[in-house]
Amino acid sequence: MCRVVRSFGHAIEHTSIIEVLRRPLESAQYTSIRYTEHLALEEIRPSIGTVGDAYDNALMETVNGLYKTECIATTVFHDGPYKTLADVEYATAGWVEWYNNRRLHGTLGMVPPTEYEQAYYAALKPEPQPA
Repeated sequence: MCRVVRSFGHAIEHTSIIEVLRRPLESAQYTSIRYTEHLALEEIRPSIGTVGDAYDNALMETVNGLYKTECIATTVFHDGPYKTLADVEYATAGWVEWYNNRRLHGTLGMVPPTEYEQAYYAALKPEPQPA
């Protein structure tokens, strides 16, 4: 016990108040850096503001949360517990297919994202009219 007290006293004598108050690198800062790198690798431009700001992180964290809730934590896209990496990959492929092609999206008029995107691009290309 005496050794601990001496060590603590030595630390107090040799540590400035600034060092005590300085916060270590926040895990959120690390996450922001990782998301920024991922955006760059995928050639995704940040949606708002500067690269790696909270809006881009929020979008990715939302999709990650949906994936964990809808795919990993349920048995909708797989039977029973995951036993192999292939089980997770298969369930993930099923979730991504559902998320993009069959999920009804309220903001898009209760149609799947792929269907909405196809209608959007079709509207951009008007059909030729007879002369």
